[in-house]
Amino acid sequence: MNAVLETIQSRRSVRAYTEQQVSAEDLNLILEAATYAPNGMHLETWHFTAIQNAAVLTELNEKIKGAFRKSDDVHLQERGKSQTYCCYYHAPTLIVVSNDSARWWAPMDCACALQNIFLAAKSLGIGSCWINQLGQTCDDPEVRAFLTKLGIPENQKVYGCAALGYAPADAPVKEKKLAEGTVTIIK
Repeated sequence: MNAVLETIQSRRSVRAYTEQQVSAEDLNLILEAATYAPNGMHLETWHFTAIQNAAVLTELNEKIKGAFRKSDDVHLQERGKSQTYCCYYHAPTLIVVSNDSARWWAPMDCACALQNIFLAAKSLGIGSCWINQLGQTCDDPEVRAFLTKLGIPENQKVYGCAALGYAPADAPVKEKKLAEGTVTIIK
């Protein structure tokens, strides 16, 4: 099997990480891969913010939890009140992917970029997981102020994040099972 298909088929979401940080070299390769994703009219209106500072990640998690506590959703309120909840699974690196909210194609551009991030990370032996919570909370005033402080453009919405790091050696790997009826081929 070729290397690209093997990487696609072996990639899984990682939800537990060691403390080992992703190197600057690998992070730059992953971010470069993100910029090669398809994007609407090749305008590249997206923005990638990589956070490797543990204190910043902890503060971001607290801001997200604060937004969850304000939610009408009981499940989100519970997460917001939890002392142990961490939306990025304590990964040492988080890439925030944002885009101009006025562009109708912004979510699709970000999804393509995130897929490139996940595949590039896997190809380098780095685990990853799609993180949605910041997309749910980026319009909360306190979260938005924090994002602006981090350099995320004010006209941009967060459409997803990638937690990156190394899985513990004993981390379980889920087997992929294709649900029946998922694929239709018309000839």
